[in-house]
Amino acid sequence: MIIWINGSFGVGKTTIAENLKHRITNSIIYDPEKVGMFLYKTFPEKKDDFQDYKLWRMINYELLKNLDTKFEVIIVPMTITNLQYYDEIIGRLQNDGVKVLHFILTADKDKIIIRLNARGNSTEWAYRQVDRCVKAFQNNSFKGQKIDTNNKSIGEICNCLMKTIND
Repeated sequence: MIIWINGSFGVGKTTIAENLKHRITNSIIYDPEKVGMFLYKTFPEKKDDFQDYKLWRMINYELLKNLDTKFEVIIVPMTITNLQYYDEIIGRLQNDGVKVLHFILTADKDKIIIRLNARGNSTEWAYRQVDRCVKAFQNNSFKGQKIDTNNKSIGEICNCLMKTIND
C-alpha cells in the first residue's frame, strides 16, 4: 500500500509522514523530492519545478511500483498540484492495481505562512507556491480524502488518516 500525503508546502506533510511511520509497522518513507533535486542539479536545462521533468514522473512511478513489491506500506509526503502529473504517477499506479490512499492536507493561506515561518528553513520558492497550492486543493479535481488541518493537532490529523488506512 502507498499512502500519498499531498498538500501545500508548509501544511505538515513530512511531520505527518514521520508520525505515521512510527504508528505503522513495516512502513518506510519515500521522498520523491530527492529524485527531483538530483535531476535539477544534474540537467543543464533548469526548470522552475523539477516535477516538470517527465523523467522525474517516470522514475517515481517505476520506483514506487517496485517498492510496493518489497514493502508493506510506503508513505510519500509530496505535493502534486498538476492533475496530469498526478495521473502519470498516482493514477497509473492505481490502474496497475497498486493500492494508493491519497490524502490531501489543507489549511488556510495564513496558517500555511505561519507554519512555513515556524520551520525556519523555508525557501522563498516555497512561499511563492502557497497561492498555487491553496487554489489547486480547493477544487475537487483531485481524488482523495481532504483533511482540513487548520485547527487540528498532529495527533488528530494522524488519527484521521489511520482511520481510513485501517478501514
